[in-house]
Amino acid sequence: METLIFITILISIIIDLLIGELPTKIHPVVWMGKLIDLFKPKLNKIRSKSSGIILTLLLLIIFLIPCFVLLYYLKNNILYFLIVPILLSTTFSIKMLISTAANIINSLNENPEKAKKDLSYLVSRKTDKLTEYEIISATIETLTENITDSIITPILFTYILGLPGALIVRIINTLDAMVGYKNEENILIGWFPAILDDIINYIPARFCGLLIILAAFLLRLDYKNSYRIMKRDARLPPSPNSGFSMAATAGALNIQLIKPNTYILGDYNKELTVNTINDAIKLTKMTVILFIILTYIIFKIIYTFIPL
Repeated sequence: METLIFITILISIIIDLLIGELPTKIHPVVWMGKLIDLFKPKLNKIRSKSSGIILTLLLLIIFLIPCFVLLYYLKNNILYFLIVPILLSTTFSIKMLISTAANIINSLNENPEKAKKDLSYLVSRKTDKLTEYEIISATIETLTENITDSIITPILFTYILGLPGALIVRIINTLDAMVGYKNEENILIGWFPAILDDIINYIPARFCGLLIILAAFLLRLDYKNSYRIMKRDARLPPSPNSGFSMAATAGALNIQLIKPNTYILGDYNKELTVNTINDAIKLTKMTVILFIILTYIIFKIIYTFIPL
């Protein structure tokens, strides 16, 4: 069981690294976004927190029923190893996550104004007046924060529930990204998706923090400080989960990550430079490699004692 899932995940990772994201016209996450935009105005008229529950259930039904039908027809079919990995690759973003950070490095070296614009697509904060320090900090923050919800959580749920598990994660994450805000427009409809997103990322976020510490050890970075800063600062961001990977990274690189008026993670031991983003990318890559290896071992042991 775990070997089949591992092979499927491995093929999907290769597809992601070689091809990247599917065209927007056929990308499931794009469809999710369009459906949210379609249903949201109508459900907001309810003016109740139940609107968020209804919206979540609608998306789960719309995407999971075809998923189960597809898996039924692909059972014992060689096409499984082509179609399912392609669909699975749309639920996580290794190549895009790393290449986006690398693109900001190029932009900072060539045109800082372009770097601000590139960053604006990744973060919710306004970027037009950010200093170079703040651009670098925000890039490292979004890179390391997204290791959890863009890679670790969907793949962990794939081991537990297969492709439907990864789709559930991506649906909840997309809902949270689009409506999970505490403003007047989204406070009611976004409450339920935001709670679900916190729940599904709770364990993966902490696992990610530990993996970053181990990755820091293997890369001969300051792994002891990584653990110390994670323990001290992980709960400073408003999100109960995002701080673990960011704080562990700040400690490993001996840097300070700052989101103005929100949080300060780490100690100011080193100046942030463009090269610091490169260091964060190396740390991210090692973290992902460790995650892929260790999760296979962990679930191999689990399935040995609890055969399914």
